[in-house]
Amino acid sequence: MGNCMNDTRGKPVVIKLGGSALPHREAVIRDLREALDAGYQPILVHGGGPVISAWLNRIGKVAEFVDGLRVTDEETLEVATMSLAGKINKELVAILQLSGTPAFGMAGADGGCVRAKRMTTPDLGFVGEVVGVDPRPLHALMDAGYVPVVAPIALGERGLLNINADTVAGDIAHATGAEILIFLTDVPGVKDTSGAVRATLTRAECASLRRSGAISGGMIPKVDACLRALDGGARAAIADGRDADAIGVHLRSQATSGTVFLP
Repeated sequence: MGNCMNDTRGKPVVIKLGGSALPHREAVIRDLREALDAGYQPILVHGGGPVISAWLNRIGKVAEFVDGLRVTDEETLEVATMSLAGKINKELVAILQLSGTPAFGMAGADGGCVRAKRMTTPDLGFVGEVVGVDPRPLHALMDAGYVPVVAPIALGERGLLNINADTVAGDIAHATGAEILIFLTDVPGVKDTSGAVRATLTRAECASLRRSGAISGGMIPKVDACLRALDGGARAAIADGRDADAIGVHLRSQATSGTVFLP
């Protein structure tokens, strides 16, 4: 991978590992290691929706979503915090460490890195919208040689808030001046109304696909985050985390699959 990278080495690259892509995390970890060896500074932001839903099911709660965002009461917040900042975060850190990649697990709340306020439109309970990202904790970890592994639990005005991990990834990419934001999912990319995967999308095309309903559910916050990353000068892509070298091909701008967002 290293010989083919462009001249943007040393800049952060934000990788969002979706909960549905977690079963393929070992391949993602290998790609992260190669990016680190090539001189990039990876930041791994992870979700964990299926794990949260499974634990809620164990205690007899039914998961509810509005436009791809989880409705979060106090009990759900506890489960989300334990699942995201605890189990999933530390498992990813362990895999990275055992592969020889120095990693540091953190929640967005740690160091006041990701600050949020409760979302009111719609009111989803203890769900926040990001009001600011302080990149200093992330840069300090990267400068020390660590890969930050970030769980989407943010610091609210009165305590912790659950944040959509896609949104967190987009705001972190914007705040850190990242070279690229790559979403790793279990789908091949963004599809249009005919079901065909779009290789590229402009802002206007995103708006049109959203109006038509082609972009819906959990894809909405992903697309919004990609557009947010573009605002900060980053490139952005939604890729299939099951593909070999899914990270590398986008770092090299040689992607033949997935969806790349155009400024």
